Amino acid sequence: MAVRDPEATKARIYEAAVAEFARYGIAGARIDRIASEAKANKQLIYAYFGNKAELFTQVLGERMLEMAKSHPVDADDMDGWMDRLMDYHAAHPELLRLLFWEGIEYRTDELPDEPERQNHYDRKVAVLTDAQARGVISDEIPAPHLMFMLVALAGWSTAVPQMRRILVGDGDDDRERLRTSIKAAVRRITA
Repeated sequence: MAVRDPEATKARIYEAAVAEFARYGIAGARIDRIASEAKANKQLIYAYFGNKAELFTQVLGERMLEMAKSHPVDADDMDGWMDRLMDYHAAHPELLRLLFWEGIEYRTDELPDEPERQNHYDRKVAVLTDAQARGVISDEIPAPHLMFMLVALAGWSTAVPQMRRILVGDGDDDRERLRTSIKAAVRRITA
């Protein structure tokens, strides 16, 4: 008789949900496909994660937390932070896809986990605010606006690779020149 491992099942469901939501969004995702891919029972998904919207919120929240923990804002090394952030997005494009789907489906409506998300970004903005107070980066642009711009610069080429290819090219040299340009832009807006 097979031994049940709830943590392994949750992990399989989570990974299957990441792939499903990144590909189809909230509305297009199907719990049946997630269950099939995870080799799990649909009822377990509901028991472990709640409904589809709750599962999406947990999946996106975990991916964002993973990225935040592994790549904290480093205002004292903006070049290095941007490199790490761009590398992360290139290696994990599903995070940006999940964020795009969330934006498409929720638009300006409040998110289910908005207070937690606000706290998440408040901590990131606080790092920039502190760096501005210390004179490490310019205070010409308000820290929340700056964070928005930096996140956009770091992820846009991964989020819309077709635009990167059309405008910049898709060779290794093209991508490296774009990275250099992005870091130069970051230096200018934070100098």
